[in-house]
Amino acid sequence: MQRKFKKIAAVLVCLLGLQEATAQQVDYSVVSVPEESGIDFMQITTASDYVCLPIVKRTSNSINWLSNRILDISTDGKNIAYLSYRNNTSNIFIKALGKQGSSVQRTNRANVLDFSYSPDGKYISFSETRGKNNQIFQTSAANGYVCRQITNGNQDYSPVYSSDMKQIFFARQEMKGVSIWSYNIENNFLSNYTSGMNPYPIPNSNTFICTRTNAEGRSEIWKINYETGVEECIISDLERSFTSPIPSPDGNWILFVGSSKIIADRFTYLNTDIYVARTDGTNLAQITYHAADDLSPVWSKDGKYIYFISQRGSADGTANIWRMSFNY
Repeated sequence: MQRKFKKIAAVLVCLLGLQEATAQQVDYSVVSVPEESGIDFMQITTASDYVCLPIVKRTSNSINWLSNRILDISTDGKNIAYLSYRNNTSNIFIKALGKQGSSVQRTNRANVLDFSYSPDGKYISFSETRGKNNQIFQTSAANGYVCRQITNGNQDYSPVYSSDMKQIFFARQEMKGVSIWSYNIENNFLSNYTSGMNPYPIPNSNTFICTRTNAEGRSEIWKINYETGVEECIISDLERSFTSPIPSPDGNWILFVGSSKIIADRFTYLNTDIYVARTDGTNLAQITYHAADDLSPVWSKDGKYIYFISQRGSADGTANIWRMSFNY
């Protein structure tokens, strides 16, 4: 579930504390577990890429995580962009998927929080923590560090473009809660639609999917038609929370993060895993089961793979980008 923002530095400190608290209970070193049989996993980054992992907070009976998307695939499918923490700053770096090599720094900021590519591949929109505010910017996906500021003086995050490139949807946190807004790129007009976070427009429609928290404190996936005002809860569970929904390239599936529970001989461990469902909410399926935190998933452009961030395969719990096959 989404909580009010903290700087990435604080996120990393909290993550280290989490690893210390669970190191004796959780074995991160294995790449996969028996429940993931039939899925091919490939590690994309190394420890020297310093991949950020969103904060996860556990208590004996609850789990909360930062649901911002910090991975994205370039429009041509050749590169993956991710958030990296280096030299006391968090910035967007880009790595080529088809060859070995170092990553290229794409932003030169202090505290980038999350981001997304534009549909035409020319731009990246991102949010950055600056003092008490989170502001949204747009920059070139390929050249230079020049940024255009989109919003100012608020708690704005999770920017994502509409498929026609006319709007940038985002979430804004205010005293009354979190709601979905959009910025019209042509006329600079701001619109406020409804409560929710993690907005993601469904291509070629007047609809977006988002996350909402219900009265019991669990997060659900909703589908909102912002032209007609029709709102529909499509994914909900009596025990689990779900965030960060993204439609598949063919429009048939939704990919998202959800809470889970691992029951072992001596302890019960609350976890974050990756789930899919049909776009109408049917055929809900958990597809990762590792005790590591699996977060921030995105589709490959052909829909055959899922990229995500996880500590799996690392004895010391270092986060990396992984690729898994999608076998549905």
